[in-house]
Amino acid sequence: MEDISKFINQLRSDFIKMKLSEEDVNQNPVTEFNLWMKQAIDSQVNEPNAMVLSTASKEGKPAARVVFLRGITENKFGFFTNYESRKATEMTENPFACLTFFWPELERQVRIEGRIIKAPKDVSDEYFYARQRNSKIGAWSSPQSQVLKTREELEHLVTNFDKRYPNEDVPRPDFWGGYFLVADYFEFWQGRSSRLHDRIRYTKDAHDNWTIARLAP
Repeated sequence: MEDISKFINQLRSDFIKMKLSEEDVNQNPVTEFNLWMKQAIDSQVNEPNAMVLSTASKEGKPAARVVFLRGITENKFGFFTNYESRKATEMTENPFACLTFFWPELERQVRIEGRIIKAPKDVSDEYFYARQRNSKIGAWSSPQSQVLKTREELEHLVTNFDKRYPNEDVPRPDFWGGYFLVADYFEFWQGRSSRLHDRIRYTKDAHDNWTIARLAP
């Protein structure tokens, strides 16, 4: 493929599977999200809980990466990471973020915006201790977002921590745990023909009521 830019520019597909109406959605966006997630799971979407977590530094420089949604409590969306990672540093400096889910098999996207808070210790403990041992060792071993000289350096760290905790009783590191995004904005996107997509937005007012509106595609 000699000219990748030309190839990309010629990529075309239409969206024809479903439609989305403000009259049909639930008044609570979390309930609507749960419905969409269940439909994604039932449709055997690949990694339905994968989401792009977008953050920004205190200077406003954005960054994004894919993480996994690990729980929903009311309007709080939970995930886990190293507290010393780049994403964690940015969420400390600028505690606002966005989650984006994309399910191409259903021609759907969901964007969720809100404020970041740290998960309670018991929530982080419960999730960590339910993980497989190798994942626990990995959490200890990786100096996430730090520069490594070689792959062997990381593997050496894994070996050391594997010896340090030779059985299943691996404690949760103090530098690893959970976060919640407390949602105050949702946008549900359904692909439609001719790029005339359906976009339904939920915004929260000062009294914690949700307002539904249609956005132009």
